[in-house]
Amino acid sequence: MTATNPSYNVLFLCTGNSARSILAEALLNKLGGGRFVAYSAGSQPAGQVNPFTLELLQRDGFPTADLRSKSWEEFSRPGAPHMDFVFTVCDKAAGETCPVWPGHPITAHWGFEDPVAFQGDAAAKREHFRHVCLQIANRIHLFTALPIDKLDRMKLEHEVRAIANKEPA
Repeated sequence: MTATNPSYNVLFLCTGNSARSILAEALLNKLGGGRFVAYSAGSQPAGQVNPFTLELLQRDGFPTADLRSKSWEEFSRPGAPHMDFVFTVCDKAAGETCPVWPGHPITAHWGFEDPVAFQGDAAAKREHFRHVCLQIANRIHLFTALPIDKLDRMKLEHEVRAIANKEPA
């Protein structure tokens, strides 16, 4: 956050960038109250957003027109938005070597089960996507409630990382 940019930029990373990171991007952009601009990307992007992801977001009234599966390389290039926070949301992406992000953003791993890998009929898949989305929303609410501008970097980093271990209220 700067005087000329009153919001924080947040990048959610996953391997395929088709479900969890897309859900996190959409949720934070809507629930962040204008304090955050969220992006998502993948180390090996699937090339399209999972249809169950889009269906869930559209059903709940989230904008989806600009959502797309993209490589994290878009955000490590010159001219890319400066990131204040970078969160991995899948275990595979957390273990990969990430690009070096200019400005040394605060990083954390918020692992979620991959809803794309869930086996079941369409109704069971929808329910599993909804369950993972609720878990992501819970962490987003905890994150947006942090007094970011009042915490020093070390305390903020601790709080952001601790969110991964908090159970829903």
